[in-house]
Amino acid sequence: MDAKITIKFLGAAGSVTGSKYLIKAAGKQILIDCGLFQGLKELRDLNWEEPPLKVAEIDLVLLTHAHLDHTGYLPRLVSMGFKGRVLGTAPTLAITEIILKDSAKIQEEDAARANKQGYSKHKPAKPLYTLLDVERTIAYFSSQPLDVWVDLYPGIRVRFNYNGHIIGATFIELEVEGKTLVFSGDIGRENDMLLYPPHLPKQADVLLIESTYGNRLHPAVDTELELKNIIWEVWQKEGPLIIPSFAVERTQSFLFLLWKMKQKNSLPDIPIIMDSPMGRSVLNIFHHAPEWHKMSPEECAEMCKNIKVVKSIAESKSAVNTPGPKIIIAGSGMVTGGRVLSYLEKHLDDPDATILLIGYQAEGTRGRQLQEGAQELKMFGRYFPVRATVKNMEGLSGHADQGELIRWLGKLTKAPESIFIVHGELPAAEALRNKIKEVYGWEATLPALYSIHEV
Repeated sequence: MDAKITIKFLGAAGSVTGSKYLIKAAGKQILIDCGLFQGLKELRDLNWEEPPLKVAEIDLVLLTHAHLDHTGYLPRLVSMGFKGRVLGTAPTLAITEIILKDSAKIQEEDAARANKQGYSKHKPAKPLYTLLDVERTIAYFSSQPLDVWVDLYPGIRVRFNYNGHIIGATFIELEVEGKTLVFSGDIGRENDMLLYPPHLPKQADVLLIESTYGNRLHPAVDTELELKNIIWEVWQKEGPLIIPSFAVERTQSFLFLLWKMKQKNSLPDIPIIMDSPMGRSVLNIFHHAPEWHKMSPEECAEMCKNIKVVKSIAESKSAVNTPGPKIIIAGSGMVTGGRVLSYLEKHLDDPDATILLIGYQAEGTRGRQLQEGAQELKMFGRYFPVRATVKNMEGLSGHADQGELIRWLGKLTKAPESIFIVHGELPAAEALRNKIKEVYGWEATLPALYSIHEV
């Protein structure tokens, strides 16, 4: 049998999206993550192209966590002939099912709207995949334990390790005939509001490490005080506070923070509305996976009593049109789609409205455009002027910053033979490579998209 191990970088190489790494070893082909490209049009277009691999020959997919840029390509893979198993932790697979169904539903709705209003260049516009494709994909899911070595094939085993970031998230150790490959996935914060600190790898012959915030440190600010000031400003302006939120983790963290603040009577009596079917479903997973997070079942139940959860389109329309101060939490977090667009359509040109960005905004997304001071935003085939106040809070980020990424490497007993820096825009990846060299003296590679490396 060929002892050679190769890695093909099919995504998140030179960008922060589309994570996919194909491992060929011991006669098997294993895909680590299967993410959708988001953001820049030239990246999104890659989702529609035929990938440079034989899909039917992939034996297995291993998922680090459930976010769309790590799982969103799965239905496409299945429609192209993949018939292997998809392995991840129980919360990861439960959330992946929610996210994929939501993604397919949004794509179907967007295609239908584009065809009805005629603003797509494609005739007809089609979704990348459908709800039926997602149902077929879910049939391949296989839940795996945490912190336990699992034999996959002769000479190949895997272990999923707690990694913070979102509920269910892991870094993956893949052992191939005695050589250990570590895939960081997305690394969480050391002092997250809801999640425990990430575990640290102790051995890695080959290491792939994310670099989302590889060139910056999160500001040392009082997040609660910052949010309190923003909400009181909104109350005085009598306008809405619109928070495009990631349905997994950031929504729950934000609700938890608001609940704690309400317990202290530090907020005005302002309505809190969660308009996110996905966020509602993920809250249920929090209820059923208490070992993954810090929140007690009692706290979870109490927190939910303090919010208005939108359950229908009619309720959503009512929330959009109801005047007065209110806090609206709606997906998607990077403003790429979802119900938040309806609120922005109504309030983007309202000087009394405030838009609060609380997570990473990838290049090419509407969220990044707002973050960088865009004067107008394109939605539904039209341009809308931006007159609302736009604010940004980094204190609620679920991604490790440069210091935390460097410390995540601190328990490795020896230098890896190969380090690949992935899942970051070029300045972030380069900065992390330089910092790793400075602190540990280790060399690292920035792989190009579709490049193949023997390890």
